[in-house]
Amino acid sequence: MKKVWLVLLSLGLIMAFSASAFAVDVKVSGEYYVAGLYLDKTSLAKDAETTPSTAFYYQRLRVRTDFVVSPGLTFITRFDALERVWGGQRSTPGTSSAADSAGTRAENENIAFDWAYIDYQSPIGIFDVGLMEDGRTGTVFGNSYTTLGRIKWKNIFGPVTVAADITKSKDQSYSAVASTATAADTDNDKYGLEGIYQWKDGKAGMKLTYYRYAENRQSANNKKTYFLFTPYAIAKIGPVDIQTEINYATGKYQEYDQPSSSTDVKMENWSGWIDATANLGMAYFGGTIAYVSGDDPNTKDKQEGGTLNGGQDWNPCLILFNYYDRTYWVGGITGNGGSTNSGPMSNAWFFQGRAGMKPIADLDLMASLSYANVDKKPLNYVGGTYGTEVDLTGTYKITNNLSYMLGVAYLFTGDYFKGTSATGEVNNDFMLINKLTLTF
Repeated sequence: MKKVWLVLLSLGLIMAFSASAFAVDVKVSGEYYVAGLYLDKTSLAKDAETTPSTAFYYQRLRVRTDFVVSPGLTFITRFDALERVWGGQRSTPGTSSAADSAGTRAENENIAFDWAYIDYQSPIGIFDVGLMEDGRTGTVFGNSYTTLGRIKWKNIFGPVTVAADITKSKDQSYSAVASTATAADTDNDKYGLEGIYQWKDGKAGMKLTYYRYAENRQSANNKKTYFLFTPYAIAKIGPVDIQTEINYATGKYQEYDQPSSSTDVKMENWSGWIDATANLGMAYFGGTIAYVSGDDPNTKDKQEGGTLNGGQDWNPCLILFNYYDRTYWVGGITGNGGSTNSGPMSNAWFFQGRAGMKPIADLDLMASLSYANVDKKPLNYVGGTYGTEVDLTGTYKITNNLSYMLGVAYLFTGDYFKGTSATGEVNNDFMLINKLTLTF
């Protein structure tokens, strides 16, 4: 009988100490996709026998969990799991984080947590502190999502939102796991300030970010310091959806610590886009013009390209400048003489026209024609045209949470992929992809 009372007393104590935990409201959301991909040529160089076609299935599970501790106080986590090719070779363990994750590629093939941060809605604004999403501002253009340690604040004043953040991009301080560090002040940090004005059918904003990247101070006696200006606007005018963004980076690509005999290298990068889609009942059509400045090989004291790009999140085609489905899973497409396209878009002018229709509410059919050429031709390259691509895609919404996409692309390869080889020849390429996506 004493044992029974001891067990009951123990259970009572457990319930008492766990009472506050039971009050936590847990919200779970996420996404799972599985896809099949075929790429006819993994090298655009003609007669490249060592780079065959490829075909495989791949998948990813992503789960977000919000622990609502009390009104206005939430602890947010997210993890990726089973991100792998079915039956494929596993990645070699490493230390570099994979795209849009805090874990390595090998960790994501099993399970890796990306986010863990506190969201506190205080009387003076919303504070987020911890490991969270970084790299997304304004429109999708130029965005490359990653996970970094950040402190964020924002507050809303009527139609105006003001936000500020501090982000630790890289830490090289002496610590228990970096006990060989012999220098201080070699971290990469950035500081942001953003203002957004919203109205009924749109918003416009401006973000200013200061980058101080000092990781090369010990090895090369220089650091990278620059400002990034990002004005953007998203609006609906009648049946037309318009979005535009400009990015301007200016400062020092290499700023040497004094005294030094080396000359500073200036930075002046530009990128931007404008995208419009007209929705006319069952049919729609639109177009995109995008630009990312390239580096002029003849100016040694200035870096005009290479820092800004079109972003990993923006995938305008199935083959060209497609990071998530083509580059991440297949890899870069090479040509002759060192030429490659590994996404995201860089050193390029990009033009696209597209048209689509929705014969029924759950079916979306689209066709696009895209053309791209370089902004600055690399030194000794034969040509500067990436090529022309035709894409056809269809997406069917099976249920509210389940959709299926089928796409086919054909690339008429340009002379950029001849590289530095005057006699180099290139092949056209095509790709097939189908993807089943579940959201919850």
